[in-house]
Amino acid sequence: MQKVIIRQAIASDIPQMNELFRNDLGYAECTLQIVQNQFAGLDLTREAVFVAECDGRIAGVIHVEKYNVLYFPPMANLLGIAVASDFRRQGIGTTLLKQAEAWARQNGITCMRLNSGSTRTQAHDFYRAQGYADEKTQLRFIKNF
Repeated sequence: MQKVIIRQAIASDIPQMNELFRNDLGYAECTLQIVQNQFAGLDLTREAVFVAECDGRIAGVIHVEKYNVLYFPPMANLLGIAVASDFRRQGIGTTLLKQAEAWARQNGITCMRLNSGSTRTQAHDFYRAQGYADEKTQLRFIKNF
């Protein structure tokens, strides 16, 4: 495996992150403008975006936030993780996830939660291998307005 650097994402990473979201997460509706706007609005006191860089290429990205609800102690919420298809099975996803977990611990958080689409069975296997347990099955409802 080539040398991989895990670091905080910067604005110049946005085009490559957008390609990961579109091609490797399957969010075809994701546009460069959306990622630029969302990145500009990040609240770095409560969320972080890390990338895995390999020879100048963004091989993976992870987005994590503090998750506070009235009925649980503070948790971290993994909002998204993507690894380029040609970099998979090289430990990049694991390294990104460990970085997000370290960020959570540094922020006094002792639990990470995430949601994963029901058809993403390879992702489910990955999360289980990292020590995550599938806690429940639920539906996500959405309403556009």
